[in-house]
Amino acid sequence: MWVMIHIVHHIGFPGKPANSQCQYDGIDIVEPLADACGMRKLPKTTQMQIRVSASEKTAIQRAASRAGMDMSAYVLARVLSVPASQFRDAIRDCADSASTRFALAELNSLLTQFTANELRDAVAAPLPPGLSPFLENYIAAMVEYACGMRAIAVPAWTRAIAPLSEPVFGSELQSLRLYLLTHSPPPFRVRNIFIDSTLGDRV
Repeated sequence: MWVMIHIVHHIGFPGKPANSQCQYDGIDIVEPLADACGMRKLPKTTQMQIRVSASEKTAIQRAASRAGMDMSAYVLARVLSVPASQFRDAIRDCADSASTRFALAELNSLLTQFTANELRDAVAAPLPPGLSPFLENYIAAMVEYACGMRAIAVPAWTRAIAPLSEPVFGSELQSLRLYLLTHSPPPFRVRNIFIDSTLGDRV
């Protein structure tokens, strides 16, 4: 859905003097904006109004300037990038957690909950640096699997992650290895990761 943001500009309220302490300033979006999922440009048909105080406007201006964006683009980016922020936070938890298995299961759940558009937005940017080869491959495989389930294009950054040089199995039981070798989903198998739980299950 296309949204035009217009932040109302006025000082004071009807029936109150113009020097009321609460001031409101405006932002108008002039150029057409595609949503964070890269949908084709469409005419704006909806308007959304946001009231901000003078101090809030100043804070937004400063933040937008630091990001190298105009105010309207910055406000929209902050709203539309929620899935990407959630994905990034989950990745950080995987890297920092004492229980990688649990953190990966939480990331699994997050990817399962995303709609196709949210997923496309969430995984658009490459993984942050500093992850272990195992985490890079496991997360890349989860993303590839999720994109396949949602019938959307896989982000290009996944192809830049080289598969693991040694196989990793989801169970230490030798009796299960043949089963895992033949039943691990393709995105995991090509990365030398052999499991029997993917999106929709707990890892």
